[in-house]
Amino acid sequence: MPRYLGLDIGGTNIKTAMVEATPDGVLTVVDSGSSPTHAEEGPAAVVARVGRMGSDRIAAVGPVAGAAVTLPGTFDAETGSARVIPNLPGPWSGTAVRGPVSSALGVPTTLVNDARAFTLAESLVGAARGLSTVVGMTLGTGVGGGVVIAGRLHLGHSGMAGEIAHQTVLPNGPPCGCGNNGCAEALTRADVFCGIAGQSTPEGVYRAAALGDLRALAAIDQVVRYLGIALANAHMLLAPDAFVIGGGIAAAGDALLVPLAAEVRRRMTMDAPENVRILPAQLGSTAGAVGAALWARSERERSVATANTASIT
Repeated sequence: MPRYLGLDIGGTNIKTAMVEATPDGVLTVVDSGSSPTHAEEGPAAVVARVGRMGSDRIAAVGPVAGAAVTLPGTFDAETGSARVIPNLPGPWSGTAVRGPVSSALGVPTTLVNDARAFTLAESLVGAARGLSTVVGMTLGTGVGGGVVIAGRLHLGHSGMAGEIAHQTVLPNGPPCGCGNNGCAEALTRADVFCGIAGQSTPEGVYRAAALGDLRALAAIDQVVRYLGIALANAHMLLAPDAFVIGGGIAAAGDALLVPLAAEVRRRMTMDAPENVRILPAQLGSTAGAVGAALWARSERERSVATANTASIT
């Protein structure tokens, strides 16, 4: 039974997951691990560490048919190099990732955005398992997103499909790191959320809100309002079976998700409000690595199918 390796580069930790696929399509996570990123050492050191961690897991657990690495930003799919990685220190633009990691592992390796990987994992083996159309969103330092349709990531012609948080929800609003103004991310990411509340962490915001702190309640109201617009727009475009929400800001569970669902449903004028489902993520911090392994599987299967088609013609 083939196994696939996922490697998830985060600001604090690099996480690994190995997924096994049985002949009848059952997916099982057979191994997982984590080690500090040490991002302050720079991109080349981080990439080398990813390669070593992956080769160590293969040596310990067994061979894999393919691997994938998540990046918390954009990359060039043709060259396998990073482009814009806003939340990791150092000159990531142009840094080769796929090539060095593939050489270290000795298997075909591909790249995937971390939020897309999260969405794929939650749709296939997590909160939205068994559903057809799933929209994922991660709420944290940045706000990421992804779309899965019929069990496969929908990336669009440029690979950018799923950037739910980079739609404009407040014209002439605050600048966003992407260069636009008024994006959902610019209004809801963790530093903005905490800044409105006068707290240092999302957990602190929710604790203060539970005690009736007006600034904390205002912070939650802002996140709910602008994420509600973004998700309502996404619902009208995609009519997903469910949204899956994860990340640090979402860790409070019902304190955010209940009012968020109510806000999205309030905006449903062309669909039944009960058709909106917002689910909390199930896989926790391993979701990115698991999703990367699943992406490696998907890309390997696509490559084999392409080769078989070419041999027939």
